[in-house]
Amino acid sequence: MLQIDLEACNGCKLCEKTCPFAAIVVVNKKAKVLENCTLCGACVNVCPQHALNIERPAQLSPEELTKYSGVCIFAECEIKNEPQIKPVALQILEKGRILADKLEEDLSTILLGAKNSQLTQTLISHGADKVYLCQHPLLEQYSTEGFTNIIAGVIMQEKFSIILFGATPTGRDLAPRIAARLKVGLTADCTGLDINEDRQLVQTRPAFGGNIMASILSPYTRPQLATVRPNVFPKGTPNPERTGTIKEIPVKLNPKGIRTKIIDSAITQKEETIPIEEADILISAGRGIQTKENLELIKELAEELNGTMSCSRSLVDLGWLPHSFQVGQSGKTVSPKLYIALGISGAIQHLVGMSSSDIIIAINKDPDAPIFKVADFGIVGDILEIVPILIKQLRELKKN
Repeated sequence: MLQIDLEACNGCKLCEKTCPFAAIVVVNKKAKVLENCTLCGACVNVCPQHALNIERPAQLSPEELTKYSGVCIFAECEIKNEPQIKPVALQILEKGRILADKLEEDLSTILLGAKNSQLTQTLISHGADKVYLCQHPLLEQYSTEGFTNIIAGVIMQEKFSIILFGATPTGRDLAPRIAARLKVGLTADCTGLDINEDRQLVQTRPAFGGNIMASILSPYTRPQLATVRPNVFPKGTPNPERTGTIKEIPVKLNPKGIRTKIIDSAITQKEETIPIEEADILISAGRGIQTKENLELIKELAEELNGTMSCSRSLVDLGWLPHSFQVGQSGKTVSPKLYIALGISGAIQHLVGMSSSDIIIAINKDPDAPIFKVADFGIVGDILEIVPILIKQLRELKKN
């Protein structure tokens, strides 16, 4: 519960202005908590007198654990001419549906924005049973404080057992803040999710520099929070006939409670090709190409296949290609229809980023290269000899 030290409280009203649900008021220069308090913690963070406190146990009792249920996805949006759901949110929804079905519980989403009600059916058609719609002019653009206050409040009110975020710049900023607010753990950059026999979320992610895959549990606290790398799960096929529940959450935000403001935004790098995480065909080069000049050969093959060029970390470290081209744990996770690995040995850090590709073709001089263990088709040989042959054959096929 929210505790108030009335002696320390000086009636400054910062808590009243910050509460996103109008659940705290100042009467006779003293704060008073109303029944609709969700224990989101927004007021605790801003109190200059430290007069507010929420005690959250480090370990919940078995009885308390049973009060939490359901899987919830943060439905992150982006604006491309008009608001739309980010692909990673729809990918996590597909996996969330599987998790919720295993638990025999609901799958919910939290949707924030200024005017995003038109997106609720998109979420329902992709598997959501419930959509918690939070609309306010101050939610049009992302802010850490505004989004944290609202989402933490909804979580505490509904007591979800599992909360999942996309491991995007927004998700990586938001999820840790919510975890700290709720005093629970967070597993970042997951590449696998499952439910075990004890109905706990099994969160799998690379550990120790990507040398092992660790399975992490949160058996004593709720909710269980995780961020999920984009493209590790496929996006499901929407069913426009699905029905679900839309619950609109009244939101009260004060500009003074949000200390950051976006003044302007700009594109810092112009993409000449399709971003690698969106490409259907990727031609990826590793250290086996030997010289920077040989990148032209890889580029030729990509052009013949109407694909996009990408690379392993080694080429980025050498300065041959920018980081936006990198596939792997410290780069981007991709899931194209076709992935061709040229001169890439297949360290686990790289495999984490591309193993969910539909078809993988590997060309490498080393017959024992780990890349062949995940490849659907493999060619043992020198890529500088094989790639020109492939380009020649592709051009001949186009002539015919």
